[in-house]
Amino acid sequence: MKKYWILLVAICLFFVGVILNYFYGNMFAAGQFARGFFAAGDFAVGVFAAGNFSIGIFSIGIFSIGIFSVSIFNIGIYTIGIFVIARFKKLPNLFKAVQK
Repeated sequence: MKKYWILLVAICLFFVGVILNYFYGNMFAAGQFARGFFAAGDFAVGVFAAGNFSIGIFSIGIFSIGIFSVSIFNIGIYTIGIFVIARFKKLPNLFKAVQK
């Protein structure tokens, strides 16, 4: 259970966001400066964020900050990218030979 608490929190936040979006709307955002549960844009902030600069639990972008993030430059706990600051990270196969 110790290893899966982040995943459980992320799943709970997903379902809370879907329920809130159903009742209140405005959870989806897209544009240059986007913020919402699902956000996509140049500068995106949300639980699920995608953009050039993104911040969220699940984030994808060129510059990304989040718990689970995929990008070139990122900061997070579980990350995939080239330039990474993380506790658990995965680098491309090109860089694996250099680390050993």
